[in-house]
Amino acid sequence: MRSIRPLFAARRGRSARRRTSPVLAAVGLTAALALTATACNSGDDKADGEPGSSASASQDNGKFKIPDDIKNKLKEHGIDIDKWKHGAWKNWDKDDWLREADDYINPIIKGLWDPDRMRGADDPDKDKGVDDSDLSGDQGVTDPTPASVTAQAVKTAYHDNAAESGKVFFDSPEGTMVCSATVVEDPAHPGKSNLVWTAGHCVHAGKKGGWYRNIAFVPSYNNDGRTAADLQKATKAEVAPYGVWWSDWAQTSDQWIEQGGSTGGKGASYDFSVLHVTPEKGGSGKSLEETVGSALPVNFNAPAVPKVTSITATGYPAAAPFDGQKLYQCTDKPGRLSLAKADPTMYRIGCTMTGGSSGGGWVATGSDGKPALVSNTSIGPVSSGWLAGPHLGPVAKGIYDSVSKKFAGQ
Repeated sequence: MRSIRPLFAARRGRSARRRTSPVLAAVGLTAALALTATACNSGDDKADGEPGSSASASQDNGKFKIPDDIKNKLKEHGIDIDKWKHGAWKNWDKDDWLREADDYINPIIKGLWDPDRMRGADDPDKDKGVDDSDLSGDQGVTDPTPASVTAQAVKTAYHDNAAESGKVFFDSPEGTMVCSATVVEDPAHPGKSNLVWTAGHCVHAGKKGGWYRNIAFVPSYNNDGRTAADLQKATKAEVAPYGVWWSDWAQTSDQWIEQGGSTGGKGASYDFSVLHVTPEKGGSGKSLEETVGSALPVNFNAPAVPKVTSITATGYPAAAPFDGQKLYQCTDKPGRLSLAKADPTMYRIGCTMTGGSSGGGWVATGSDGKPALVSNTSIGPVSSGWLAGPHLGPVAKGIYDSVSKKFAGQ
């Protein structure tokens, strides 16, 4: 196992050998564990060709603006921004998609994430998972499989009961995808965070791919808990009452990029990502945290698994029997799941949430009596029943600090 440094920090760390761009991200052990509870889910908006690359951008008074360094990078790779926004992003040519790890570019395409497109990003990835035999080579400590815990619907309005939660939407070679995510605090901007925490496999395809494209976060998606039928007639304001926030920067771990894949559990212990976001429509000048009214602190020194009495996982499960339109939670005392002796032991809880809940935040009460993010959904059995998430340590903190510092002066 290679040692790791915070990846993708604006040309820091290693020079990014791998080229990247968003794909279907599912982390997996092998056949029966679905990443992030069956990993992410795809819709029927299929892209043409094979894997490709994504982009970062900023906004100025509501107008689309690309930093000069990104413009130059786009030119280097022969990308015409106007053509990109009008469909060129659908070109997933492998040589183009597998870019260097620090080449994250995700230009804002206004109006792309409309209610229909968001609602359609929920078909489960049935091939992403692993079974118990995939754990047989482990030399670490794994507790017995936890009893299943039935996911409970979060009371509406979601903003009143889980204001930090939302959905991450993105495009991959396989189509339109969705994960869950959480608004987290930014040490460089107290009370004004634009940081979002999700799974690494929700932004980058891992070993054989690159960055996904058109990555955007929608806080309190379907805030009123409307049914799928009602959502067919819902306006964008009803589906995304706090706006659509595009990711202008993303970082995940070297381990995920080097080891992660669409099946199996490799890289799962490091399956986390931090996004920096900006409003699609320029916004009112308020940050994401100010807009939603809350952000969770991240605890990188959470107690060892046996000492944690309770964890609550939140997400938008989309694979049957769920439809991806409503927010759910599971609360359970965690056990240990070790995928490889050299990797950190993961948290595991009983939970019936399925694909689509990937990346959703795991919250535990700290020694100060306040809730804090301690993990995110990464893998789970295809048949559902439990979820596992990484223990957030030095690698996760390095990525978090890197993204925060990148935007500290802005």
